[in-house]
Amino acid sequence: MDVAISSRLRSFPRAAWTYVRRAPGTYIWLAILLVTSVVMRNLPPDVLARVLGDRSTNLHHLAEDPVRVLISSAFWLAGGGWITYFISFNVFHVPAERWLGTFRWLWVVVIAHVGATYISEGALYWAIRHGHAPASAVDTLDIGVSYGLAGVIAVLTYRIAPPWRYPYVAAVLVFFAVPLLVDLNFTAIGHFTAALLGLGCYPLVRSRRGSTWSPVEAVRRVRRMRAVS
Repeated sequence: MDVAISSRLRSFPRAAWTYVRRAPGTYIWLAILLVTSVVMRNLPPDVLARVLGDRSTNLHHLAEDPVRVLISSAFWLAGGGWITYFISFNVFHVPAERWLGTFRWLWVVVIAHVGATYISEGALYWAIRHGHAPASAVDTLDIGVSYGLAGVIAVLTYRIAPPWRYPYVAAVLVFFAVPLLVDLNFTAIGHFTAALLGLGCYPLVRSRRGSTWSPVEAVRRVRRMRAVS
């Protein structure tokens, strides 16, 4: 085996550990999601339905036991495999946590998750009261990590240097607004709300304004590294 390749293989575990420990909150979350995903794959359908239903942030549970379901619902995946979320967490949560620090990053996640849950379920409650949704919708399944992810995707707007920031935030808003026009439902409302709440977290990121990221500078940095090597 080539000496250079062998050296890189030996250094990989240390490099991987360094990468992970710079975003501990994200990887602890992913580890828990991996465990619950394995549990989900091995439960009979009827048992799985009860397990997820008991952790759903639906109107029924928000009225009776809000704290428990708001926390527990964030550790189960509603759709898409764990690998999909592993990729999206690395693309969005990891840079956000490294930029903001674990404490501020967690605040963004909580604000988006809790705020979007209450606003979307409030919209569902209004729909039920006015006959636009069946009464049984109070027990609608509502779990997952997507509201927190949407909030973090949006707050990363402030990480990007102008003028690249503006097409990014436009793309984010369009991405979460289109479902409102195509199929208006409480989940679409929740995702769009979470993105707005993420943008509203500017007070949490003001102290980080000087550390913006520019794609042009990133490309130049890569070229310099290649030139040196």
